[in-house]
Amino acid sequence: MPHPTTPAAGHDDDYAWPTCSTPTCGRPLWTNESDRRACHPCEDKTRQRLTELPSLFTQLNTTAQHMRGTRRTSSTLSGSKTPPLPLRADVLNLTGPGGIAHRLQTIEDAWRAHLGRRIGTWAGNPTQAVPVHVQFLVINLQRAVDTYDSVGQDIDDIRRLHTETVAAVTGEHRPGRIQIGPCPIPYADGTLCGYPLTASTARHRIQCPGCGTRWEGIDDWRTLRAAQNAAQPAGAAA
Repeated sequence: MPHPTTPAAGHDDDYAWPTCSTPTCGRPLWTNESDRRACHPCEDKTRQRLTELPSLFTQLNTTAQHMRGTRRTSSTLSGSKTPPLPLRADVLNLTGPGGIAHRLQTIEDAWRAHLGRRIGTWAGNPTQAVPVHVQFLVINLQRAVDTYDSVGQDIDDIRRLHTETVAAVTGEHRPGRIQIGPCPIPYADGTLCGYPLTASTARHRIQCPGCGTRWEGIDDWRTLRAAQNAAQPAGAAA
């Protein structure tokens, strides 16, 4: 596969080589991708995620999944003859109104409008709708990647939808992230990197996406905090 190229000598220094429009990617496009809005790997991953969604939805849209891992409330304790159903909010949010089917249809409607296709009103239930929406999106994915300026955001929305659905099916939750302040590493000209740093609650490593510096373990974290405090303007709160 051809590598990304840089502008030839003599070109405007302000020239910006095209990059993948997917927010979580952003890598420079290869020479054979320069007329696309997203890179081939993002397209391939999106196609795979879309293909998996109907099966994931089927697994999720069951009584067992709606109630798995919840605590039942006794009718005697609740004072009601009919105890409330211990339903899982995360599953209901994905299988009910505004869930997977609706989110896929929103993307489909935008693509239809861009491609000049008729936008209709879907009358079926989510179980019927999800495979139909997925089929349209898979068939038209390459055209959207080639021509639709907002496709990068749609690719990211599909990624997040797939992640949420997998987490709901398996009962696993992604570790949280916390903001820990700006990167205090100075560049050669004395300016600070300043990239907003975050830390995962499940890892012992912090890495700056801006300059690539890593801090691993409690000793490195103390060094990082000391450097951040030293980089603050005089009188700023710690």
